Amino acid sequence: MAKTSPGDFVRQVRAEAGKIVWPSRRETVVTTIMVVIMTTILGLFFFGIDSFFGWVVQFLLGLAR
Repeated sequence: MAKTSPGDFVRQVRAEAGKIVWPSRRETVVTTIMVVIMTTILGLFFFGIDSFFGWVVQFLLGLAR
């Protein structure tokens, strides 16, 4: 494995950091809105599934009495 001097390491880090492309403000807002919408939809979906299965279990336990 090749050894890298601290100076070379810092230069490589700066070169890689210069390649970073940050999203625009609009892209960030749109992505954030989409994440909030999708997590809300998934939360409602799983809440519905959980409620349904909870009802089924309660119904089956009621039959067992």
